[in-house]
Amino acid sequence: MLSREDFIFTIGYDGPVAVVDGQARKRYGSLSTGELAEKGLFRAAYSSAVYSKNPGELETVVEVYNKFSGSSLTVTSSLDRLFGVFPTVVVKRSVVL
Repeated sequence: MLSREDFIFTIGYDGPVAVVDGQARKRYGSLSTGELAEKGLFRAAYSSAVYSKNPGELETVVEVYNKFSGSSLTVTSSLDRLFGVFPTVVVKRSVVL
């Protein structure tokens, strides 16, 4: 299983290997979901909310995203597709770039 930081900053997959943005992980990996969203790192914030499985964090991401973008998304919107985050991918290890 990937660590929270690796999951948040995964930029793609090479088969069962997650490719992780090492610079972003180092710079922003310690931030909370809300802090990531406030910085405009919505994909990372959404990934953090998905990883935590906390509905409150997901609501925070949607609220901040709507404020920044002028959208009216809800937590039932297709957020996985919007942000490109799919938690059901089976990963055996990660590679940091």
